Amino acid sequence: MIWWALAALGVAVIATPFILELLRPSVTRARPDAPGHLADLPRGATHYQWAGPQDGPIVVCIHGLTTPSFVWGPIAQGLAKQGFRVLTYDLYGRGHSARPRGTQDAAFFVSQLEDLLDALGVDRPVTLMGYSMGGAIAAAFAAKHAQRIRQLVLLAPAGMGRDLGPVARLVVNHNRLGQWLFMAFYARNYRAALETERGMSSSIPDAVDLQLAELDIRGFRPAVLSSLRNMLEQDMQPAHRAVAAAGLPVLAIWARADGVIPISGLGKLAEWNRAARQEVIETAGHALAYTHDSELLSVLEAQLIR
Repeated sequence: MIWWALAALGVAVIATPFILELLRPSVTRARPDAPGHLADLPRGATHYQWAGPQDGPIVVCIHGLTTPSFVWGPIAQGLAKQGFRVLTYDLYGRGHSARPRGTQDAAFFVSQLEDLLDALGVDRPVTLMGYSMGGAIAAAFAAKHAQRIRQLVLLAPAGMGRDLGPVARLVVNHNRLGQWLFMAFYARNYRAALETERGMSSSIPDAVDLQLAELDIRGFRPAVLSSLRNMLEQDMQPAHRAVAAAGLPVLAIWARADGVIPISGLGKLAEWNRAARQEVIETAGHALAYTHDSELLSVLEAQLIR
């Protein structure tokens, strides 16, 4: 009898993280009044917002692994004041966008942006700006659609090497065990990491709480796990070499104190694309988009192509 009880307990322990995930509210129930607009795309609704004059040069902003498009708020408003027309949107699995199934690799995210630009009728070259994982997505899109790009801008871009650490490597490299570990313990680690940012000088005062709110929505955890295993595991060298071969202007901005994306990526990008222009914000960490937005906007004002 005790063996049956132990077996039942084991099943309950294994199943609990997945049951809790199913019980979380969908994004449409949890956030019925999304700001901006929703585009009905083939894989599901994509939340987007415009800022700036309608006739301004278009800048399209792609956010990173866990933080939705609100992360672009200070930069989007700053660029709008500079006369740019800025498009921000939520990647699938984040923010107000749908949580479709599928392997979240470069093709998955490039397809979402293709569909969004087509739905919005954007038919002129744009400046494509990617932050963290968004930098890898932007490079993949630019490599495929060089004719649609005026300039590629990368903020602390992923895809040029990183040390996952032993626990993250276990999650990424071991399918079922890694999935269970992630679903069971990711939220605790994510909360702890974000709490270290509380009190940090920020142009988004509630940035920590906004990020933590993602944990309450069904589909966020699986989306992050799929991106870790796929988008962030892809070799981005071919994409960057293709961008270089196409002669696209590239600007990369790094954070010297970045504990997520190593500054060593600067050298890797220089190896792959010798024409890329690179800048370093000396006192910034990975949250540079909302802790050092003034410095970023100064660099962008000087170097963005109009």
